[in-house]
Amino acid sequence: MSDYYKTAFDDVLKELKTTLDNGLTIESADRLLAEYGPNEIIERGIKNPWRILWEQFTATMVLILIIAAVISIFLGEIRDSIAIMVIVILNGLLGFQQEFKAEQAMAALKKMSVPTVKVRRDGHVQEISARLLVPGDIVILESGDLIPADCRLVETVNLRVQEAALTGESEPVDKDASFISSTDLPLGDRVNMVFLGTNVSYGRGLAVVTSTGMRTELGNIAELIQSAPREPTPLQRRLDQLGKGLALAALALVSIVFFLGLLRGEDIRLMFMTAISMAVAAVPEGLPAVVTITLALGAQRMLKRRALIRKLPAVETLGSVTVICSDKTGTLTENRMTVTVLDVAGYSINLIDDLAQIGSTKIVESTQDSLIEKISALNEKPGLILLLTGAALSNDAVLEVENNEIETIGDPTESALLVAAAQMGMVKDELEGVFRRVAEVPFDSERKRMSTIHKMPDAHTQVPKMLESVWDRKDLFKEASYIEFTKGAVDSLLQVSGYVWVNDHRESLDDKWKERISKSNDELAQDGMRVLGVSFRSMKDLPQDISEEQVERDLVFVGLVGMIDPARPEAREAVDKCKSAGIRPIMVTGDHPLTANYIAKELGITTGDVVVSGRQISALSSDELE
Repeated sequence: MSDYYKTAFDDVLKELKTTLDNGLTIESADRLLAEYGPNEIIERGIKNPWRILWEQFTATMVLILIIAAVISIFLGEIRDSIAIMVIVILNGLLGFQQEFKAEQAMAALKKMSVPTVKVRRDGHVQEISARLLVPGDIVILESGDLIPADCRLVETVNLRVQEAALTGESEPVDKDASFISSTDLPLGDRVNMVFLGTNVSYGRGLAVVTSTGMRTELGNIAELIQSAPREPTPLQRRLDQLGKGLALAALALVSIVFFLGLLRGEDIRLMFMTAISMAVAAVPEGLPAVVTITLALGAQRMLKRRALIRKLPAVETLGSVTVICSDKTGTLTENRMTVTVLDVAGYSINLIDDLAQIGSTKIVESTQDSLIEKISALNEKPGLILLLTGAALSNDAVLEVENNEIETIGDPTESALLVAAAQMGMVKDELEGVFRRVAEVPFDSERKRMSTIHKMPDAHTQVPKMLESVWDRKDLFKEASYIEFTKGAVDSLLQVSGYVWVNDHRESLDDKWKERISKSNDELAQDGMRVLGVSFRSMKDLPQDISEEQVERDLVFVGLVGMIDPARPEAREAVDKCKSAGIRPIMVTGDHPLTANYIAKELGITTGDVVVSGRQISALSSDELE
């Protein structure tokens, strides 16, 4: 059964013969482990040392050298025979050493990657190796956990999963256990499933294991890769052709010399020995050793650049590449959301150029004149201060600053907001020291927003200088004891906002303002950005019922924050080098087409607007795809 995402979780539990409260029994788990095997990706390409060694001596050129060495012995040319065999053995040992070391390194990496998981068996929660999971196990998922197998979710609380490794989507995906679809969906849209190779970035959940090991989606990918026919590399093909060509040429030459000698009346034994000597002389004994040593040196250079080459001929194969298909998230981009645009009514700041110069994980220093000018503009634009303050306070990520470096823990989007606020001089810890959080309405995927309520500073509290221009507004905050900030999707915020902040005052949020805000939102989205909005409301008293109905109403819409997973600074140079070398780069990603196209244009991969979706590719025949 592979369509668990279409099935209610009660039916899934029944299908897998397990229960939510007790999980599997120890006996059932042991039986299933024996039936399905360990929960691990099996790499069928791993070879034992004897096979690796055998392959070093079975290439056409090497076989010709071995035959030449044997013939040299019969001819009495012992020194030649020894020289040839030394070359053959040296060549084999070099190839064996490189491939054997690479296999050991890969095996060591596999052992390091096995996580532990909390599982419910016989009614008790226990921690076991993920290798021991079987279909029907009930696993507990928490923030930071690696997903140990393919699972159907049965309970979720604000659960978000980072699926970039599987789908290429840089943003964590909101998960919903109750979701059921009647149509076939791609992996990225199966929000009631979690998959091996991904990890929990936020919230918690309870799930039942549906597939393990090679039966998982990641296992299916591994199977497709491993089942692809292995073809010889261009160098191996050329050496093989050279070896066969030399063998045929030598055979033809030997035959001609032998028969011509006989026709002249030469002794048959003399002509035979002469022909054999010529055949041995035609073999380039040093060629395999020169090739192997050259490739080994190339492999060592690549290892210094942290690229592990498993088979020596692959070094040359890299030089024969004409097309490179590259993942986007984490490869061409940094896999880290970064705020690039702050937009309020009548004013917008584009940060991308300035932050690229200073590095997006550093606190702004006084030498950054362009940014300092923009920061000073905040005092003239209270809306920007409100926008950044709300983005930092209505936020569950954690930020730490040490030696001018910023470290964050939590959801990538929320972390990006904290970094942007800190770079503008508003660090979350300092803000929370003034505006203490007293209540909250957590984020959920239906509302697409979250709200936090904070105690307003009293007359004796020192307000950060950056905020003075806002909190001196007596008409808005004089009677207020609390302030609420709400952060979320722009369309969601517009539904619960009754006002808009314009320069230094609020105005009624009429249709004209809604249209202008929606247009700004669309323009940022078309540039490949993820867009969030921030609203606020000052309150004299706390609502008795801290619920979305009581808290999220009559808000003042402040502005928009545009963010993107930025391209790596070195990626543009790499793309240019590929193109200058005649290599065509292609970006493959599960991200939104607009975002993908924006990054592709920024890196110089494309200049057009043609994006081919996965569904379109699936519908193509092999000839059409070619």
